[in-house]
Amino acid sequence: MPRKQPTARQQRLGRELRRLREAAGMTGRQAAALLGVISVTVSQIESGVAGVSEARVRRMGAQYACADADLIEALVKMATDRTEGWWEEYRNILPPGFLDLAELEHHARYLRVISTAHVPGLLQTEAYARAVFTYMVPELPASELEPRVAHRMRRRVVVERDCPVDYEAVVHEGVLRTRVADRSAARAQLEEILRQSERPNVTVRVIPFDVDGFAGANTSMLYASGPVPQLDTAKRDAPHGGPFLDAASQLARFRTLFRKVESASLDPVRSRDFIQRLAKEL
Repeated sequence: MPRKQPTARQQRLGRELRRLREAAGMTGRQAAALLGVISVTVSQIESGVAGVSEARVRRMGAQYACADADLIEALVKMATDRTEGWWEEYRNILPPGFLDLAELEHHARYLRVISTAHVPGLLQTEAYARAVFTYMVPELPASELEPRVAHRMRRRVVVERDCPVDYEAVVHEGVLRTRVADRSAARAQLEEILRQSERPNVTVRVIPFDVDGFAGANTSMLYASGPVPQLDTAKRDAPHGGPFLDAASQLARFRTLFRKVESASLDPVRSRDFIQRLAKEL
């Protein structure tokens, strides 16, 4: 039965299969004929509306003459993964984008974040997250606010689990100095960043106000590595979320952007010292 609302991960699988077909120079009708199905089946698979079996993914790879075995194996895993993650508890409670982000982080090999507006979500305290969501206009009722705060707190599992994701965040000094709540909440937030940065898989870098040559004050992004480079995903941070970006040219641009912003930041040790000094000032 066709899915009413495919997830971002299901849609991504479909797009990748469509890219393989188009790279082979085939129309949907031609692919359907080779697979022995009707053309609407191919269309539904490529839109993420319909699921696809391991056998069919492998057959598509063969019919499309894809020689990248690692990519095909990654697509097979996407097609057959039946993970019911913790985020499913929030389905029909929060907008789908919240669930898609949590699933993206769950499957990522590493995460790279640039933040010039707010403390990155995975580093936020509950008080900080609540202050950010409370500031929304129109104001959220408690039935909307509390699930968002709880969801944000649970997202941190990816850096705290037994096999944690490698996480690097580049944060501007303005983010660290802005008090989204009161002084005590600001101090607790800086202490939480320091605590998380003690993890071997977490790296925090700071871009101070006085650094020369930094014109990227409006740069906020998330970059999530997939099992193979073709399945990486980037996302521009925005007040109301934003689409996942996965075109090869977009991914190359975001990789370059991260390296450029990272080069303007302090190294992790100096960044930690910097945050400790800010905490003492509060």
